[in-house]
Amino acid sequence: MSTLASNLAPASFRASSSAAVGPLSGLFVESWGSGVPVVLVHGSLATGADEWQAQRPLADEGFRLLVPDRRGYGRSPTARGEDFLVDAEDIAELIGDGAHLVGHSYGGLGALSAAARRPEATLSLTLLEPAAFSLGQRDPAARTLVAEVRRLWDEDLPDDEWVVRFLQLVGSGDALSPELVAAAVPLVPVFRRGRPIWEPDLPLAALASAAFPKLVVSGGHSAGFDAICDELAERIGASRMVIGGAGHEIQFTGGLLNEALRKLWRATRSSSVKPSLALA
Repeated sequence: MSTLASNLAPASFRASSSAAVGPLSGLFVESWGSGVPVVLVHGSLATGADEWQAQRPLADEGFRLLVPDRRGYGRSPTARGEDFLVDAEDIAELIGDGAHLVGHSYGGLGALSAAARRPEATLSLTLLEPAAFSLGQRDPAARTLVAEVRRLWDEDLPDDEWVVRFLQLVGSGDALSPELVAAAVPLVPVFRRGRPIWEPDLPLAALASAAFPKLVVSGGHSAGFDAICDELAERIGASRMVIGGAGHEIQFTGGLLNEALRKLWRATRSSSVKPSLALA
């Protein structure tokens, strides 16, 4: 495993330091642990370290967790608005010679686009309620969710009021501490000026034909998100799970998600067949 990790890790991230800057992208990237590389891509209104602390124990189990701040967030370069196509370029660079990808919410759009661009280097792809709002639209609950988000998008509200309403709408409100909600307020303009989440032409055919294992996870709190995740999983040939307890912030479940990730990542070392990921 150590030999595999040293061959797969991007050169600029092989040191044991806790943080690094990508050589081409200029992104700020935290690096936790050593072993097989895993790129953890955060969603909107947060930073990498904010979203992935509960996955940090995996860094002690033979995985090197690369946790970038996407453009416009944290200590990475500023951006007028976030853009999952630009994120895809950055993530494709971070993959190096090979890595597992995990993307949450808006970050899931960048992760799946990067995987489609570099299927030969993608070891696996896990998507946590990705913001694929062009999918699931045959389901009334998904149509309602997308319509409500689009309606809120253009409302003329103070950022602090807007962010609370948005987080409640997508199912994050109860999972986030008051401190994290307050930290999200200055990030609202980057989010609202970003590439829209209901218009993407997603590379679903490319992902469906890719051989690496895929997993799509919803949080069991929203029939709309469930429908979006159901269609995505079906169209890309992914395993499908529901991990409840933290709403949209599935990564905050900690052990439940971590066990699913362990099974997926370890299965890729011994088999190319899509593994069974049912939780006991």
